Amino acid sequence: MSNGLARMALLGYRMAGICGYPLASPYLAYRSLKGKEERQRRLERFGYASVARPRGPLIWVHAASVGETIAVIPLIRELVRREIHVLLTTGTVTSAELSRKRLGNEVIHQYVPLDVKFPIKRFVAYWHPDAAITAESEIWPTTMAELTRRNIPQIRVNARISDRSFARWSSRSAIAELLFGKLALVVARSDVDAERFRDLGAWPVVVSGNLKGDTDPPPVDEAVLSRYLSDIGTRKTWAAICTFQGEEEAAAFVHRALKPRNGQLTVLVPRHPERADDIEAMLVGQGLVVARRSRNDRITPETDVFLGDSIGEMGLYLRLTEISFVGRSLTAEGGQNPLESAMLGCAVLTGPNVQNFRETYQQVIRRGGARMVRDTEMLAKAVHYLLTNDPARQKMIDCGHEAVQDMRGALSTTIKALEPYLNPLTVTARLRPAGAAG
Repeated sequence: MSNGLARMALLGYRMAGICGYPLASPYLAYRSLKGKEERQRRLERFGYASVARPRGPLIWVHAASVGETIAVIPLIRELVRREIHVLLTTGTVTSAELSRKRLGNEVIHQYVPLDVKFPIKRFVAYWHPDAAITAESEIWPTTMAELTRRNIPQIRVNARISDRSFARWSSRSAIAELLFGKLALVVARSDVDAERFRDLGAWPVVVSGNLKGDTDPPPVDEAVLSRYLSDIGTRKTWAAICTFQGEEEAAAFVHRALKPRNGQLTVLVPRHPERADDIEAMLVGQGLVVARRSRNDRITPETDVFLGDSIGEMGLYLRLTEISFVGRSLTAEGGQNPLESAMLGCAVLTGPNVQNFRETYQQVIRRGGARMVRDTEMLAKAVHYLLTNDPARQKMIDCGHEAVQDMRGALSTTIKALEPYLNPLTVTARLRPAGAAG
């Protein structure tokens, strides 16, 4: 595809957005009925601010979902320490709740506007960020064009490109070059990701490692944790976290297969809590007794599965066990971050489909902190082995801690790369202390 055709394709994308704009309101209303949007904050999706912009330097940080939000929390706190205001946008209800719980008033949170001309122009004109930092992998052509038009630097941190995305962009290399060339800086998660960004037209590109290695362990309400630990008593436990459809069925199979020998409690945490009703129905249909966190159910000796259907409580669920199967890896694809499990003292199990976290898993597996299972039967055998072999389980836990320590340092590398953009804003902020917007 020639450069001219690539520009026409991007123009067609923007025009399609404008033509479809009248349908956005009913679409978002439908999503709000499904619990995927906050009804009272829908106007934010159209670029209307719900709070005042503070005076002084401001950086827009975008993190699409929960994983990206967790990754950028240490970076956000460093920006705040430098007296730079942070506008954090996310795209999901769960990530918004996570922001509220972990960051509170440290940031201004808004839902990310639609990638359509009118909402994004309205959004950027109001907030007028001094820089825009996006975590990981999202590409929004209309947003990028508007930021370029206003000469606002666009920076990608913890940047990654999946195998599938790289193949798709490579087949549209002229479009990729127009978009990726707009990035002022890419701080990539791995050497492979860095090379891919360069191939697609981004420059300059530096490698930092995974920011998630520098995050703190997820917090917990100690009173709630103590109550559930008392409920569990001496029972053996294992957890299946960040599960997708099909993996809950796998967890149920493992539980039923091992219960006669171990009498264990299964802690099941779906990636999307809104699926909890369907998951509970499936479990009950298999004759299992379910306690749900959202109902504040107690765990009794008869409870088979503790269903973790709340938002922002991974720190609770992982502290109830020492064995963690990390989902989106067995019946789904891409994988999920294993580092939280390793940080909180769990031996990590995963399916084979971890393309989005390949380098992270390679390091944890190489250290001995994680094992890969091919299928549900192999998962059951691995869980049984770890439930009944205390020395092997503890060795994996210790190796996981070591792997996490090895991966620390990405934050300092990222900050060093960002210094040319951050230093002038820090000086401005300290010369003219920020006040309330007028």
